[in-house]
Amino acid sequence: MDPQALKITLSSGLLSFPVTDFDHELNFCPSGYAERLEWLAPYGASALFAAGGTGEFFSLEPSEFSQIIRTAVDTCKNQVPILAGAGGPTRAAMAYACEAERLGAAGVLLLPHYLTEASQEGLIAHVEAVCGATNLGVVVYNRNVCRLSAQSLEILADRCPNLIGFKDGIGEIETMVGIRRRLGERLTYLGGLPTAEVYAAAYKALGVPVYSSAVFNFIPKTAMAFYRAVAADDQHTVNQLLDDFFLPLLEIRNRSAGYAVSIVKAGVKLVGRDAGPVRPPLTDLKGEEMEQLQALIASLGAQ
Repeated sequence: MDPQALKITLSSGLLSFPVTDFDHELNFCPSGYAERLEWLAPYGASALFAAGGTGEFFSLEPSEFSQIIRTAVDTCKNQVPILAGAGGPTRAAMAYACEAERLGAAGVLLLPHYLTEASQEGLIAHVEAVCGATNLGVVVYNRNVCRLSAQSLEILADRCPNLIGFKDGIGEIETMVGIRRRLGERLTYLGGLPTAEVYAAAYKALGVPVYSSAVFNFIPKTAMAFYRAVAADDQHTVNQLLDDFFLPLLEIRNRSAGYAVSIVKAGVKLVGRDAGPVRPPLTDLKGEEMEQLQALIASLGAQ
């Protein structure tokens, strides 16, 4: 997909990150993953991110990455665009971006590099190198050790025509306002905090109406209904779903580091679409937590 066409696609609608299917020996399960995508695609997400954060990119081997992107692209062809995660060291991220392009992905989500802090100059060099390695549109994910300033993002926007999007996973309002005002319509802006629904109305007020939903994996009908309620300023529906589902969900999610992914895999299991366990270093929900999540899901009705 042409980067500018992808930018337009990402400027409206709900986005999501499918979980990655593993068997009980923690090997990638392509048939289960294809079935998952076939189930999710008709619900109306504008784009899906394969091998993203919720898809446990950080635990994948390069060969598995290729299998995942190939499966996603083949399964969702002519239905919904697939953006591929890319991350890690600069040369590795460049290689992932090139592989995503080779396999027919519509774009790239550049996930943070890992472990070490970096200067703004270093972050600029990292993002510029990845953008230069591919013709695909690139969305940069501001999170953890990747914290681009408005000035750095403006430099990158000038240097990299295929840098089309900025996804915020930090939640610093002052920074987000500065970026949105400084870059204007040069980029498309995505909300990317864990359980993004909790922040959706606030980000919409900042000029960021699009976000990625992890819960779309197991309650797609409700996820779409919540997105439409935020878009329509339907505060009654928004507040009801926040009180009845999303805030109680956070209480479970916040009990352990890494549960932002684990709780999604638990959810898909509870709705009968088991994707297997999470890989270490993540851990699965405990029995009592599964029971609490099951009650929350049941309260929403059929999906």
